[in-house]
Amino acid sequence: MTTHDGLKIKVNQLFAEWNKPDSPGAAVAVTRDGEVIYKQGYGAANLEYDIPITPITIFDIASVSKQFAAFAITTLVHDGKLSLDDDIRVHLSDVPDFGHTITIRHLLHHTSGLRDWVQSLVIAGVGMEDVISFKHILKMARHQKALNFEPGEAYLYSNTGYNLLAEIVERVTGDSFREWTNAHIFKPLGMTNSHFHDDYEMILKNRAYSYQAAENGGFKHAVNNTTALGSSSLYSTVEDLAKWMLNFDNTQIGEQTIIDQMHQRGVLNNGEQISYALGLSIGEYRGLQTVGHSGSWRGFRSHLMRFPDQKFGVVILCNLDTFNPLRLAEKVTDLYLADVLAPVEEASEPDKPAEPIEETKSEPLAPEQLTEFEGDYYTEELDTTYSIRVHGNQLIAQHIRHDDILLTYTDGHFHGDSWFFPEIHFTRDDTGQVTGFRLTGGRVRDLRFEKKIL
Repeated sequence: MTTHDGLKIKVNQLFAEWNKPDSPGAAVAVTRDGEVIYKQGYGAANLEYDIPITPITIFDIASVSKQFAAFAITTLVHDGKLSLDDDIRVHLSDVPDFGHTITIRHLLHHTSGLRDWVQSLVIAGVGMEDVISFKHILKMARHQKALNFEPGEAYLYSNTGYNLLAEIVERVTGDSFREWTNAHIFKPLGMTNSHFHDDYEMILKNRAYSYQAAENGGFKHAVNNTTALGSSSLYSTVEDLAKWMLNFDNTQIGEQTIIDQMHQRGVLNNGEQISYALGLSIGEYRGLQTVGHSGSWRGFRSHLMRFPDQKFGVVILCNLDTFNPLRLAEKVTDLYLADVLAPVEEASEPDKPAEPIEETKSEPLAPEQLTEFEGDYYTEELDTTYSIRVHGNQLIAQHIRHDDILLTYTDGHFHGDSWFFPEIHFTRDDTGQVTGFRLTGGRVRDLRFEKKIL
């Protein structure tokens, strides 16, 4: 048995628990020194029809899509059609003027301060299984009233920024984002099974369905009706993405200056360098530099990781929400780069736990104290209303499309028991009357709600 055959067997063992017809699974491709050295599928692309996953099975690769939007923008910069330091309103005049200049560079590095559409739309009552179109997302961006922070002041991941990048490509070139990427990326590289999915009703052969783990040990279909061009919604295969990875080492498309620019990490206003470059995260694994990105949407999970100095890359695409493709990509790397990886650091003895710090906990508010917060609260930005009511001795936030959200009083404000409704601060007028609240946490900060006057 050759060393290569032995490695293949070991890779297969990593995916063995999913490699059966009644389980969702994954596809993997490995590249090294300009060649695809391994590609394989495991498990089922469709559980209803027992269709297996292969290297040409098409997945929604989620946020791994961002590097393609970054490549498109950087190519247009190289062609002299725009600049990374352009005010985005030069190209997108319908985006609000927030009183601060947002540049294309801010969008690329997630330093724009724009609210992320995922959390924003859920706050507005949109379900992730709903039809979420590119136009819907752009409309939300046009209705934002304020930024999370001044552009360049912080890094906060924002899918919205990459959707605006796709729209800039359309405005500058006159082509749809799908048309431009087909002509300038996918066709030249021979990525024949790749496209930005701009029609959720489109029939697509060899598509993997996405699944969520069910409580009974089975699986549920994670419905995906989203067309979030630029930030997500690239439908591709590991076979095609291997060609994309190889292009970074031996450029078939794009000048070397474009490739180099994509790897330039962002810098905040205070001079701090962040790890995020242009649609790429720059990191390290066991002493070696890595360049990559993860993706997560509905039941799809994806990770693409390159080791530029070793001319080595791994891409893993999955169709089950409990998958951890990053960890699997690291395990594949452990096999192929065992001779150059730094030793795994042994876990050190845990430090003696520090003495617990006495926390000052707020006294629960009595029901009669909670009644002053009751009312209907409206945000113009998302055109949605939450009703806040006292139930028993608890304060509850209610929305027509969500389960009740329990609001717990601590440290002078309320915490919600939902990921998209994490923390609210009530506001008052000069007389002390409650006039509204600010919702903050996650990728949305200081979203203002006004109390309706009856």
